[in-house]
Amino acid sequence: MISSSTYATDLSDTEWAILAPLIPPAKAGGRPRTTNMRAVCNGIFYQLKTGCQWHLLPHDFPSFNTVYAYYRKWQRQGIWERMNRTLSEQCRIQAGRDPSPSAIAADSQSVKTAEKRGRYTATMAASR
Repeated sequence: MISSSTYATDLSDTEWAILAPLIPPAKAGGRPRTTNMRAVCNGIFYQLKTGCQWHLLPHDFPSFNTVYAYYRKWQRQGIWERMNRTLSEQCRIQAGRDPSPSAIAADSQSVKTAEKRGRYTATMAASR
């Protein structure tokens, strides 16, 4: 089903043109894909932005089961990380920079948060 409504989270034609080549192709040898991948992505982005439960996705998106199945499959296969890395590299190239950063900066707040989380996690585990 193609989304007939327009949501703030829907991909523009320009955004879809960039993202579409990063979507894994349908499995070779199987039935042809009938699911609209742009509608699936729009459903995923809608859920991530709004925080709604998957089963409460508006009905103009594909079935919530289909949208969630693609989300989880791509998560397990590392597709989201690959998409983020590719898009980040493209942005860096457009900005005239090297595709991969040569250094990273971590502020002291990141370190404090990591330490606090470590203690918190240990406390939670001990109280079970």
